[in-house]
Amino acid sequence: MKRLLSLAVFLVIVPHFQAFAGSSLPVTRSIGAPVGFAAACAKYKWLCGRTVAQELNDQAGIALLQKVNRAVNGRIVSAEDRSSSGNGDVWSLPVAGRGDCEDYALQKMKDLIEAGFPSNRLALSVVIGPHDQNHVVLIARTAGGDYVLDNLTSAVKPWRTTGYTFLATQDFQSRTGWRVTLAGPRAGEFS
Repeated sequence: MKRLLSLAVFLVIVPHFQAFAGSSLPVTRSIGAPVGFAAACAKYKWLCGRTVAQELNDQAGIALLQKVNRAVNGRIVSAEDRSSSGNGDVWSLPVAGRGDCEDYALQKMKDLIEAGFPSNRLALSVVIGPHDQNHVVLIARTAGGDYVLDNLTSAVKPWRTTGYTFLATQDFQSRTGWRVTLAGPRAGEFS
């Protein structure tokens, strides 16, 4: 009887967990890119271009995502753009080892592309982060779903487990475009 009950629990819980952890961010209509993105696109060809890379299996892909997330978080000091670049909100790679959330995300994207992760599996995303502030993270799409690389944690997490509300995401295929996301705990406030 215990075996039968265990099997029943397994058959009910596992599919729900897989659907939870293995899902892609929903996107709808096109939306204008965030301020600063177009200049970054013009400056960094890898940001909006497509690179050909060998597909990684999920195990190798997740291991690479974790390695890059930890490495970038460990070598960059968090600083607002005004203090690191002298300007307002600038989307750039970190300056002198300092940067804000989008700078971390750009560095992670660059490092992943250089390590062979397919560019059409990476996208920036604007979310409502801690303290109800806009925050930028990197999304990596695997066969197992979309994962978030964030400068606020060393853990690479499925998007649904971050607690963030996703507002807009760079288009995975049309790299210069952005799409409305509206997913997460507060998404209903914006629809």
